[in-house]
Amino acid sequence: MSKIYTPDTAALDVEQVLRLLEGRWKLVILFHLFDGKVQRYSDFSRLIPGISQKMLSQQLRQLEADGIVSRKVYPQIPPKVEYRLTQWGQALCPALDAMLKWAEKRDTFSPNEP
Repeated sequence: MSKIYTPDTAALDVEQVLRLLEGRWKLVILFHLFDGKVQRYSDFSRLIPGISQKMLSQQLRQLEADGIVSRKVYPQIPPKVEYRLTQWGQALCPALDAMLKWAEKRDTFSPNEP
């Protein structure tokens, strides 16, 4: 059963969602995990050249703590750690795709149009 929103409750819930995704690199990390992709820590370092190791670790830990990303550590030397989206994280894909499609429409509207 879907929740019934008022303007106030909708705004509060959207604010909570945005807090989960805030951070300069979280969305970039998520896009590299979409479609069931599995990435290792070193993959992210290569795929996102502007991110520091400290920031990458921090963002991955936050995404894991929020239940969006899962982390699997293999007991070997050197350590092997893999990251993937949880089922809930994968459910975010259509929403982010919709946001991209919405952004593409920006140029089709006149700036003074109500």
